[in-house]
Amino acid sequence: MASIRKEIALNVPSKDVWDAVRDVGAVHKRLCPGVLIDARLENDARVVTFANGMVVRELIVDLDDEARRFVWAAVGGATDTP
Repeated sequence: MASIRKEIALNVPSKDVWDAVRDVGAVHKRLCPGVLIDARLENDARVVTFANGMVVRELIVDLDDEARRFVWAAVGGATDTP
């Protein structure tokens, strides 16, 4: 399985960034407004809806507050909403 790791320098306190990243059910409001229009949590996954209608299920692999590490995997492919 391929993975992508991205580091970005921000002029924001790390605790504030982690607070937004850690709020996995509000990614459409806090991190990607306009790109994502909805997000909902379902068991061990989050389902996000993009502005173009595409829906993607993201398996939450790891959420580690101490390491400030969040890992997810898109699973099952994308679908369009009816």
